[in-house]
Amino acid sequence: MQGKDHLKKLCKLSGVSGNEHLIHDALVEIFRDYVDLTERGKMGDFRAIKKGEGKDGLKIMITAHADEIGLIVTDIDERGYVYFTNVGGIDPKTLPAQEVIIHGKKDVFGVVGAKPPHVLTDKERKQSIKIQDMNIDCGMNKEEIVKYVSIGDFITIKREAIDLIGDFVTGKAIDNRAGIMVLYECAKYLKALKHSADVYFVATTQEERGLIGVKTTAYDINPDIGIVVDVTFGDKYANPDIQIECGRGVEITIGPNIHKELSEKLMNVADEYGISYSLDVAPGATGTESWAVQVTREGIPTLLVSVPVKYMHTSTEVVNYKDIIRAGKLLAMFISSLKNWGDIYA
Repeated sequence: MQGKDHLKKLCKLSGVSGNEHLIHDALVEIFRDYVDLTERGKMGDFRAIKKGEGKDGLKIMITAHADEIGLIVTDIDERGYVYFTNVGGIDPKTLPAQEVIIHGKKDVFGVVGAKPPHVLTDKERKQSIKIQDMNIDCGMNKEEIVKYVSIGDFITIKREAIDLIGDFVTGKAIDNRAGIMVLYECAKYLKALKHSADVYFVATTQEERGLIGVKTTAYDINPDIGIVVDVTFGDKYANPDIQIECGRGVEITIGPNIHKELSEKLMNVADEYGISYSLDVAPGATGTESWAVQVTREGIPTLLVSVPVKYMHTSTEVVNYKDIIRAGKLLAMFISSLKNWGDIYA
C-alpha cells in the first residue's frame, strides 16, 4: 500500500477528540515495518519507537495529533431526533445535509437536518445557522434509537477520502492525519539512514480540545528535542496573506515558541537537499502542540513544521501528498544530521 492509500484509510476512520482509539490498530499496521516497537500511552496516544545508534541517549519526539473535530450527542427527543454539540472548532454552516455516524453501542448512520429554505423567515435567512437549530435523523423513533445511542456518544462525518487530479487528496480529518503521514514518510526515510538519536513517532490525543494529550506525553517521554507536525493554511484565494500554497513545499515556523539554533539547522538541511519551504513568523502562540511541548518539564527545544491544506476544519480538506513526502524527508535528513547533544547548538 502506498502512502496516499494509507492517508485515505486514516482519514476515513473516526477519531474525534477523546475517541482516538478507533485508529490505533491502523497506526500499528502502517508503522510496524519501519520501527522497533509500538506502544500506547496512558492518554491513548500511539507511539512508534525507532532506536538510534548513539551512546548518549539522545531522544527526539515527533508528534502529530491523531484527533479530528467532530460532534457529541447532547439529547434525544420524543420523536427520535438526536441533538448534538461540537467537539473542537467546527463551522456550523458546513453541517446541514451531511451524512454522519453516531458511535453508540453500534455505529448508527444518520443525516443532519435543518429547516428547508422554503420555510425560513426573512430574519432566519439573514442569520448563520446555529448548532442548536439542527438535529440528526436516523430514521428511528425514540424507543428504537435509545437501544443504540446514548447522550455522550461521539459523532463523525461520514466521508470517503478520494484522489483529485495529480497528487491532491480530499477528505475529512486531513488535519491532522496528514501530519501522521509525515511521521510515516520520515520513518521510511530513516530506515535507510544512520541516526544517533532514539526517535519517538507519536500520534497524540485531544489536540483539538486544548493541546491536552501532548502535555502528558511530552512529560512522560521527556525528549531532548520536540518536533511538532501540523497543518497550515494553504489557499491564497481564501487567505491572500499566507506564505505557502498546497503543492509548493512545507512551512517552517520561527519565533519565540521555536528553538532558534534548531530552526536554523533545519533550514540549512532543507537548503542542502533542495526541499522547498517558506517561513512562518509567529510572534506569540502558534496554536499548535509546540506551545505545550516547549514548556514541558524543564523546557524542551522545539520545532514546528507544517503541511499546507485547503478548507481546514471542513469535511473536504485538501492536501498535496508531495508536500507530505517533502516534510518527511526534511525531518529524516535533519534527524540523521544530529550526532549528539552538542549538535543542537553547533
